[in-house]
Amino acid sequence: MAMFLVTGGAGFIGSHIAEALVNRGDSVRVLDDLSTGTMENLAGIRTRIEFVEGDIRDLATCRRAVEGAGTVFHEAALASVVRSVADPLLNDAINVRGTLNMLVAAKDAGVRNFVLASSSAVYGDDPSMPKIEGREGKPLSPYGVSKLVDEKYAQVFHALHGLNAVALRYFNVFGPRQDPASEYSAVIPLFVTKMLRGERPTIYGDGEQSRDFIFVGDVVRANLTAAASDAAGGEAVNVACGVATTVNGLLEAVNDALGTGIEAVHGAPRPGDIVHSTADISKARRLMGFAPGLSFLEGLKETVLWYQQRSTRS
Repeated sequence: MAMFLVTGGAGFIGSHIAEALVNRGDSVRVLDDLSTGTMENLAGIRTRIEFVEGDIRDLATCRRAVEGAGTVFHEAALASVVRSVADPLLNDAINVRGTLNMLVAAKDAGVRNFVLASSSAVYGDDPSMPKIEGREGKPLSPYGVSKLVDEKYAQVFHALHGLNAVALRYFNVFGPRQDPASEYSAVIPLFVTKMLRGERPTIYGDGEQSRDFIFVGDVVRANLTAAASDAAGGEAVNVACGVATTVNGLLEAVNDALGTGIEAVHGAPRPGDIVHSTADISKARRLMGFAPGLSFLEGLKETVLWYQQRSTRS
């Protein structure tokens, strides 16, 4: 039985992918350097996976990790626009060189499928809505640049070497296990955990910037369908709900879920942030048969419940 490798598999999205693979009976190896991921995220499946602690910036580690793998889900990344602005060299080393290392190792090992975690950040300053594949603007951050480069490398490896590589452009993924502890954390875990403590969250700008939020369980399904789709090889595909939610609307939804009426603190807009981001997901439907299963509000209720349970245990 071919083995599945999940890089960044101790992280938020990667651990959910690893768990889904284990639950359907697959052989799973996880590669993670534990710089942001945690073994706690793998607690439920730790005895049923092979874990390799290592860094994708090291080619030898990548070669060791892909040995015997038929499919690679490449989730390992420096996944922060803000941090990429603060440290572009680190962003490049992990996201560009690290991804190229994984592609080289996968090609040399005879891996068949390579699913790359890309990002809506590749759309940059393109003002058109919804965001549609083939209409990319100029990137607004080193993170956006790195993900665009990753996609191009994946397409080249598909064309030159027959690696069935597909890039999934995640929009705003949220759900259980998303880390709220860092200043670089995503907006939903920051909002939920602050508001559970009765604190006011920070909105950068006027709050009318919009995002396309997608629940992590749907992102997992997108990864599994992409790996099984020959039609998606060499392509970049949006993974989202196709629905816009403003940050002010998010605040209102979290207040509704918690039964609170907490107001936000407003700060200056952050450099590198995209103002509006909503996806056209017709390509995902056409090539992979993918459509989201949970609405934003349904996913938010599940997420809030998880953070509530976590806060009562700690």
